[in-house]
Amino acid sequence: MKPLTALLVDDEPLALLRLRTLLRAERDVRVVGECEEGRAAVEAIRRLRPDLVFLDVQMPEKDGFEVLRELPPGERPVVIFATAFDSYAVRAFDAHAFDYLLKPIQRARLREAVARARVALAEREAGGGRPAAPVAGARPAPERLVVKTGSRSTLLRVADIDYVQAAGNYVEIHAGPEVHLSRDTLARLERELDPRRFVRIHRSTIVNVERVRHLEPLFHGDHAVFLAGGARLTLSRDHWPRLQEALGLR
Repeated sequence: MKPLTALLVDDEPLALLRLRTLLRAERDVRVVGECEEGRAAVEAIRRLRPDLVFLDVQMPEKDGFEVLRELPPGERPVVIFATAFDSYAVRAFDAHAFDYLLKPIQRARLREAVARARVALAEREAGGGRPAAPVAGARPAPERLVVKTGSRSTLLRVADIDYVQAAGNYVEIHAGPEVHLSRDTLARLERELDPRRFVRIHRSTIVNVERVRHLEPLFHGDHAVFLAGGARLTLSRDHWPRLQEALGLR
């Protein structure tokens, strides 16, 4: 694959320096421009047509979301938001941002975002499409969830989730030793998550099928589901066919 071109957009010189320094370790990424305000960013994207744009949210002239609104879907590169505020995460993914980095940006997190962008760009190039142009009416399953607890928002990697369970007016999101309590519904999360990976096994439980280790029969067609981390869940017989399909057992 050809080298990736990147445009850096941030009104803080130190933030631009940090991004530029981190990207030097990515040998196939070439920084082709830098902007410190939104209006210049729109012009640079149209002129340079970069593969990647690292985009701040709060900037003079136009903020990051206004920059995206100026660009038709067919002109948009892969956009990775970089900001000090996690409160913008929901809006970022609603605006079809590819990823969302929190400042101060960590080397490992940036490398992960760039690696995923390489794959997405290669797939789109093979398909003959413009990188990062969203398909009308389609929304890819997110790589991260924004979990709201009161006024606090937490970015959680979807791959780290073991299972989700209803808890009254809340849901409990279990990810390893952590449990995140969010005022949400199981039905909305089920629509959000990738159905190939996350399957409802009970009216109150959704499980990450990659965490399932073994099953044991119970009574009347129900099963006990044991996960890699040791959790024991109940699979109701009504949901058994769907889990069988997801596990490749039928």
